[in-house]
Amino acid sequence: MNTANHDRSASSAPSLNLSGKKLVVVGGKTGIGLGIARAARLSGATVIVASRRIASLEERPDLADFEQVSLDMRDETAVRMAFERIGSFDHLVVTAAPDIGTWGGFMDADMRGVRSYLEGKFLGTWACARYGAPHLRANGSITFLSGGMAARPKIGYAAVTSTFAAVEALSGSLALELAPTRVNTIRPGFVDTDMWSFLPDQAREGLRKKVEETFPSRRAGKAEDIAHAALFLMTNPYVTGTVIEVSGGENLVPSVS
Repeated sequence: MNTANHDRSASSAPSLNLSGKKLVVVGGKTGIGLGIARAARLSGATVIVASRRIASLEERPDLADFEQVSLDMRDETAVRMAFERIGSFDHLVVTAAPDIGTWGGFMDADMRGVRSYLEGKFLGTWACARYGAPHLRANGSITFLSGGMAARPKIGYAAVTSTFAAVEALSGSLALELAPTRVNTIRPGFVDTDMWSFLPDQAREGLRKKVEETFPSRRAGKAEDIAHAALFLMTNPYVTGTVIEVSGGENLVPSVS
């Protein structure tokens, strides 16, 4: 074995270190977004969390390590102005989405629900990438968030399935259009975060128990699991235009919800 070549190859292996990097997480105050923001901070990054409202530190002392920026994904002008205020940065992660239940049904009397969901999730993601990309430094990346229904539709969720699939298609298109900036999507399965707080405690616990019994991973997902995938996508220079599923094998078992 050529030891010199072996050592040189080993030293160039990617790591999850983000020291000296500046990261923007849209939707970074709650759930998966907050998990990514925390993991990036622990990996050395300066982290900006962007959301519709800036929270006081008295209200949210857990946000003390992050800079907050006001950004409403439904307002294109607000998105543009937010990224102009942020200036240059290294990585963009877009996790924000409209509230659960806002999408309506396929045969509703009108299409207000689906239009609102598409605008908030898909066009909001588009706008963040559109106005964030010019400020990305060399070797930067963009990471989107979809969901398991992109590949596994469920009755009553046509708007969600279609929107998630559109987000995944967008990341592939932008991987070409914005190259060499890398663009990817994470497709999480069930992740036990405050997103499920709309369920009564008993129902939420029942869902968690069913996941633990049926998923091949034998446990529910955590925000930290998705954060690990996000750090991988930010730090591996040879991954772009892909969808990474982090689901505990959810796609291999019957639906739990």
